[in-house]
Amino acid sequence: MSDQRPGPAEAPPSSPAPGAGPAEVSASPSAPPGGGVPETAGALVDRDTLRLALVVGGLVLAVLLGFGLGRLNPPPADATGRTSTAATDHPHAPGTGAHEHGTGTDTGGATEVGGLAVGSGGWTLAPLSTAFAAGRPGEFRFQVRDVQGRPVTRFAVVHDKPMHLIVVRRDLSGYQHLHPTMAADGTWSVPLTLPQAGAWRAYADFTLVTDDGGQSVRTLGVDLSVPGDYAPRPLPAPTRTATVDGFTVSWSGEPRIGATRPLRFAVRAGDVTPTLERYLGAYGHLVALREGDLGYLHVHPEPGPAPDGVTFQLTVPGPGRYRLYFDFQVAGEVRTAEFTLTAP
Repeated sequence: MSDQRPGPAEAPPSSPAPGAGPAEVSASPSAPPGGGVPETAGALVDRDTLRLALVVGGLVLAVLLGFGLGRLNPPPADATGRTSTAATDHPHAPGTGAHEHGTGTDTGGATEVGGLAVGSGGWTLAPLSTAFAAGRPGEFRFQVRDVQGRPVTRFAVVHDKPMHLIVVRRDLSGYQHLHPTMAADGTWSVPLTLPQAGAWRAYADFTLVTDDGGQSVRTLGVDLSVPGDYAPRPLPAPTRTATVDGFTVSWSGEPRIGATRPLRFAVRAGDVTPTLERYLGAYGHLVALREGDLGYLHVHPEPGPAPDGVTFQLTVPGPGRYRLYFDFQVAGEVRTAEFTLTAP
């Protein structure tokens, strides 16, 4: 046992020098309470070193945890699983895939379809009413809400409109392409008449502007109901030619499952090739719906004038029958040519 003697009385702490901060400490040895061997400067250095190591270790751990949470919670993706934040990375709608414009090469394009769910990536399509009377004019009102249930009000204008609404009956008849308007509170509304009884599907096709300035493409779907006797129409046989209001519309191309391929649509009026007019910022629009689950593909056209036709890049997501709706404008009037496509 060591010989212990009472230590000297502890001197009162000296006043800090002018300008000294609260983190400044004295390196002079001091006796511990009750006597004993005073702490040395080396002990103080060891303790300070330990504190510094703990702080650095905590910072490293926080960085690693943040990286892990970022991997678990990626930024909101578009309908093809990506978020576009750079000007060179333009968002693609479902069915267009990532592709080299103007080529027919396989690029591993996305093959997802949209419109199968009422919510995606934290955003939800919230209709205020889904019941309609057959043949009676009504109004469809809805909101797009975020993960906290708040109405979203920031949308990008795509093809001249911030919102494209597609409505079709479950048998793929009665196609309508509408453009709702948004109120200040984020409620969208559009006049809507559903002519026949049955279950209908409404697709909200839009591009959100995220908090970081990126753009996220979404297509959300919801069912609408019209009471009465539902008599579904058989899907017309596959064809490459359709007639509407005296115009003959034909398409050419070789669609392939999982690959991006060009589809070209040509319009004729007898022996004359009519002049196609720009409609919603393009010379034509193409929507494809898959029979069965009504999976949705909104395919945008290639840019540029269309003297003899309009070309689209289409990625067929899987086998089955698809109904194609080609919108075009001549002499100020928009018409829709419909086709059935079979993907083996």
